[in-house]
Amino acid sequence: MAFPIDKNAPKDKAKKKKPVWREWLDAGLFAIVAATLIRTFFFEAYTIPTCSMEGTMLVNDYLFVSKLAYGPRIPMTPVAVPLVHNTMPFIGGKSYTEAVQWKYHRIPGLGHVERNDVVVFNYPCGDTVIAEMPEGDYYQACREIGRESLTNQYKIITRPIDKEENYIKRCVGVPGDVLEIKDARVYINGQPNVLFPHAKLTYLVKTTQGMPATEEDLQVSDNTRPRPGYLSYNLANDQVDLVKKASNVVSVEPYIEYPAGVSPTYARDWVFPLDTANFKWNRDNYGPLTIPKAGVTVMLTPQNIALYRRIIRNYEGNTLEEQNGKFIINGKEATSYTFKMDYYWMMGDNRHNSLDSRYWGFVPIDHVVGKAWFVWLSYGPEGMLKDMRWRRLLHGIHSLEK
Repeated sequence: MAFPIDKNAPKDKAKKKKPVWREWLDAGLFAIVAATLIRTFFFEAYTIPTCSMEGTMLVNDYLFVSKLAYGPRIPMTPVAVPLVHNTMPFIGGKSYTEAVQWKYHRIPGLGHVERNDVVVFNYPCGDTVIAEMPEGDYYQACREIGRESLTNQYKIITRPIDKEENYIKRCVGVPGDVLEIKDARVYINGQPNVLFPHAKLTYLVKTTQGMPATEEDLQVSDNTRPRPGYLSYNLANDQVDLVKKASNVVSVEPYIEYPAGVSPTYARDWVFPLDTANFKWNRDNYGPLTIPKAGVTVMLTPQNIALYRRIIRNYEGNTLEEQNGKFIINGKEATSYTFKMDYYWMMGDNRHNSLDSRYWGFVPIDHVVGKAWFVWLSYGPEGMLKDMRWRRLLHGIHSLEK
């Protein structure tokens, strides 16, 4: 049966086209959401800011950090400006709010942090920062001028774990390892650790006269004269033999500032755990020290508590009181402590120019961001146009180590 057609009925209106500004806005929002998801769960761009990883990584190396390698970490501070780490560009101030805080969770990844991986992580001592000197070390400043004096002079701010500054170092010790440093050489479980060819150390060079004949070729310079008759050079491992072969070189030896069993004279040179009475360690002669592992229990004594205070209080969220040689954890007397998390030991390849675990101790697993993946851009001090390092582009970290 046919039905009559009403010719006077209104026709469907053509779908209204979005204005140009709305199309750009939608595209921009989509790009921000996509970039945030990629940055959080897959990979993130990172720039090498200092020389602490020379010569494996160089200043102005731009690299990607894989989040999948160890598993993406769920944001602990989820309410934040997208694509900004902890400080608002141009205007300054926090780029996040701590009104919402989530506990640490990590999605399973492709593997785990392994010994000698190059790792990006949140700086463990970056939980407290001097607002006027954000690059400075708050805890070192406290030791030098006192906490009360510091708080009277400067504004002190705290940061959640995932908003602490990002650092990049080599993981030389994994949970359960016994680490020791003897005359600047790292030993793990009693065995010498790998010597990467581009890793650097300061050496004392004695010559018959003048500079080593190979100095210009090595592109190194005379830094200081720590001993009469010696020159000081920061050499990569693969440069040492070249210097030794120079015709006017008498000897080449690592510069060991303090021998074993001697603590540094000045507080700014003290090493973790900053207890010179019970731990007479220095940057070149350190340990032995066992890296904490989740589930392992240690006995607590007045002699070793300095190793574990920060773990118990700051990293694992307990209260700790010390009374007449006894320890009160969460209101109960304790003679031992069982670790809740795994910890790692991170060191820079430029061993005498690196602020690393020797100075601030263990890195908890919840601070680990990801694994250094490959360099996508690199240029020298003269800038991108004049000093592009073409040979480093699109090279993986392991290839740059060789």
